[in-house]
Amino acid sequence: MTDLEQNSMDNENVSMEAAMESVHEVQVGDIVKGEVLALEDKQVIVGIEGAGVEGVVPAKELSTLPVEDINDEVKVGDILDLVVISSIGKDKENGSYLLSKRRLDAKKVWEDIEQEFQDGKIIEAPVTSSVKGGLVVDVGVRGFVPASMIDDHFVDDFSVYTGKTLKFKIIEIEPSENRLILSHKAVVEAEKAEKKKEILSDLYEGQVIKGQVARLTDFGAFIDLGGIDGLVHVSEISHSHVAKPADVLSVGDEVEVQVLSVDPEKERISLSIKANLPGPWTDIEEKAAPGSVLEGTVKRLTSFGAFVEIFPGVEGLVHISQISHKHIATPHEVLHEGDQVQVKVLEVHPEDHRVALSIKALEEKPEEAKEEPAEEEHYEMPEENTGFTMGDILGDALKNDDSEEQE
Repeated sequence: MTDLEQNSMDNENVSMEAAMESVHEVQVGDIVKGEVLALEDKQVIVGIEGAGVEGVVPAKELSTLPVEDINDEVKVGDILDLVVISSIGKDKENGSYLLSKRRLDAKKVWEDIEQEFQDGKIIEAPVTSSVKGGLVVDVGVRGFVPASMIDDHFVDDFSVYTGKTLKFKIIEIEPSENRLILSHKAVVEAEKAEKKKEILSDLYEGQVIKGQVARLTDFGAFIDLGGIDGLVHVSEISHSHVAKPADVLSVGDEVEVQVLSVDPEKERISLSIKANLPGPWTDIEEKAAPGSVLEGTVKRLTSFGAFVEIFPGVEGLVHISQISHKHIATPHEVLHEGDQVQVKVLEVHPEDHRVALSIKALEEKPEEAKEEPAEEEHYEMPEENTGFTMGDILGDALKNDDSEEQE
């Protein structure tokens, strides 16, 4: 044998020894790389790198998602990361192994989810189906949303969420038991709380904004301002009297409101609708010009006169001396609350919200009326602010006495 032939044989032996040393025995649980050699109907044949043997990946072990066609998942020549599930065949040296890509992917998903859980992150995932107790979600592994954690309001039909991609907070995770509990409700509540905080920080007294009637109660209307409700008390709905909010408002109505006050700590917002409406005293000099004749309703009677509502929210005073040409001791002798009367406007003072009215000015004075001895009249100040002063009341009476003496 020549030296050349001897060297060639030595090189072949070295190469064979190196190749044998590079081949390692495959153990269950090993993570290996496999080259796709062939695609069959329900499985993929791969060559395990460094082992010199083939392995089989069933279609169900290709992905964490259902596989309808393996050709959509892999192609010949692809290199896959796989985990060894078990060995198959009698001869281990030349036998094949059952492999899984799905389980390796799921392990990585669980690791990622655990990290997101520790970081308090919110995840997004599609809802794959609805079951009796809640929703099934795909986050690479199966997640479950209990019925009580689906939304912040009662949900009757869970199927409306199927196919939707929603945000979830991770509530509980246990990879060893494939247990992953998620909550969409927690995300909704957190988003609403943040929205409330944002709205409250932007609101200020006197601000005019638009909202929608969300709820009606006997004491007022709750207005949705885009994430938080404000209250319009029944007294702030209209300048005229409102018995119940439902008499003038309906749920869903778009309204313009003015902010009266904001309490960020208690998340309370007081609103007013009437503050943006023309007041009852607006243009009163045009609506009730001196000398004009109007029809009104007797609202209140006092010892010094009668308050007559001539427009919603506008009351004028008919002094006792302007009720009748005949002498009367009290207005109650000829008037009653609720009476409809015709009145003549004597004076208008818009800035003081005062209108002086007369009933007798529209009645003809009896020709043969005998002048009766004057009696001392008693006046009392009204208990509430009527806009009229004691000087106004006494002044009108004195002027009336002077005019009667001149006649």
